[in-house]
Amino acid sequence: MHTKETLYANKIFFNAALPLVKVIANDVPSLKKQFQKVTAVIQISALDPEIAGGKTATYFEIKDGEWTVTLDALHESPDVELEFKSPEAMNDFFKGKISLSSLPKMRGIISKFGAFKPFLLTLLKMSGLLGASEPPKDEPTKELMVKCFFYLLSSGISQLNKMGHDDIHDWALKSPDRVYSWAVDGYPQISAYMRVKAGQSRAGRGEYKRAMPFFTLRFNNLDSALGILMSKDDMLEALKAGRLIMDGAPEFGGQIGAFMLEVGALAK
Repeated sequence: MHTKETLYANKIFFNAALPLVKVIANDVPSLKKQFQKVTAVIQISALDPEIAGGKTATYFEIKDGEWTVTLDALHESPDVELEFKSPEAMNDFFKGKISLSSLPKMRGIISKFGAFKPFLLTLLKMSGLLGASEPPKDEPTKELMVKCFFYLLSSGISQLNKMGHDDIHDWALKSPDRVYSWAVDGYPQISAYMRVKAGQSRAGRGEYKRAMPFFTLRFNNLDSALGILMSKDDMLEALKAGRLIMDGAPEFGGQIGAFMLEVGALAK
């Protein structure tokens, strides 16, 4: 039987991390160019005899460079598939604990394997961004990294709520209709949010424009954001120095900060 931590981590990889492949493929010019003429369905899955159907998956439909990502569903006939033998093996692989037992099987249509090359490069780019030990030097990579972290954290917290994570779901059950967001001053295109109401949650990308967010974790620049997101900076020190601004009551910042750390711990 899987542990709760195994299932939580697996859900974060499937439903929060893997969708970042589309973001990276669209934002990195060298990768976007490689997908312009690609048409294929690529699926990543994990065998699991403990669930109905025996397998869980996320798949990507690419048509001439246009992407559609489908979560929590199996495609009937993907062109290329990476199949892990278990949720544990998949977790180990994406956490960098690569061994013979964690490597996936690759199957599919031989003529479509060429389409998998740029996908693999994008997957490696995602892994490199999320697993980096030092901040990047160039501005475009900083922007992409912060965006990916914001999307991962907002989606990851929402996914853990939906799975019934004790602390997060208890918090969500008690919440009225509120929006929590992440932002960087001067970069409106780099933002994410999560809407919570009575136990339900939904993560979103970009600015929430229907109303003022109830609470925003806001950074004064990209370097300040990476300092916190990469655990290089102390949150209290960042607050005192003005690198981190909490637009809302500090106690809500503490809650969101704790949930961010939980997502980070499960994904590493």
